[in-house]
Amino acid sequence: MESVTFESRDLGRTEEFLNRAYTKMQIGGTPKDVRARISRAAAESISIDRIEIGFEMSYDADPLGKVCLCEVYSGSIGDHATDGWEDAFGPGDLVYFAPPDKPYKGTVCRSTYNITMFDESLLTRVAGVSRRDNAPVRLLSHRPRSREAARHLSRTIAYLGDHMLPNPAVRSSPLLIASVSHLLAASVLEAFPNTATPDHRADSRDARPATIKRALAFLESNLDKAVDVADIAAAAGVSVRAVQTAFQRHLGTSPLAYLRRLRLEQVRAELLAADPAESTVAGVAARWGFHHHGRMSAAYHEVYGELPSTTLAR
Repeated sequence: MESVTFESRDLGRTEEFLNRAYTKMQIGGTPKDVRARISRAAAESISIDRIEIGFEMSYDADPLGKVCLCEVYSGSIGDHATDGWEDAFGPGDLVYFAPPDKPYKGTVCRSTYNITMFDESLLTRVAGVSRRDNAPVRLLSHRPRSREAARHLSRTIAYLGDHMLPNPAVRSSPLLIASVSHLLAASVLEAFPNTATPDHRADSRDARPATIKRALAFLESNLDKAVDVADIAAAAGVSVRAVQTAFQRHLGTSPLAYLRRLRLEQVRAELLAADPAESTVAGVAARWGFHHHGRMSAAYHEVYGELPSTTLAR
């Protein structure tokens, strides 16, 4: 499917379009609330979609057959499950949404986000590795290595989606398409842990996905409570050093830094829903454990590109 725009307030038509544009899936929602808009920029095997889902939409989908990335701008995507893990995403998150060969399901909650898809073989070609077993290069985590890596990939996707893929001259040039494809794949490999990384080795006990899963479940259930790294390690069933190593290896950050990011997401969600006449940034921030206004504002601006006062005013 080449570049296209779709808009509908009909649940059946929306499901039919999603089946054509992505893969076979079933969606659910309240018919009277349906509002969906999707615009696609595409060239050969690469597509970048800007999606607005203005209702609570559940989805249960077959494998896509392509690498799929998702970046959330507003709202949230909850209970997203695929390949043995489950997570939730909010504004500022850029994630590996689903492996090419795995089904996925979850719920979109009045969200604006983008979906970037491309053939998995592109990662292997760009990585330039020789593998005796002919196994493709694969991504090892659904979260990027670091915030900076995610920001770099986000800028690359925005550049390709806004300027390159919509350009007919680019789409008609094999040389330019090859350049675009190489840029995207290289940025993805730089952003996510993958099997082409020279120092990649099998996960050990301190970095098993189960450790991360238990730790994240604990954090998400205790956002409003006083938590330290020892509490997180205990909930994950490993030592403090082990949980720190696991977070750094799989999420590119520390457990407490990740907790602060989750709380920052709650601050943003509350500011977006608040009445400026009745709420203050300081009051909302304090409810989520941020007592130094300057540091919180700086961290907020770094993640969301605006000051919290701007979010509240909007």
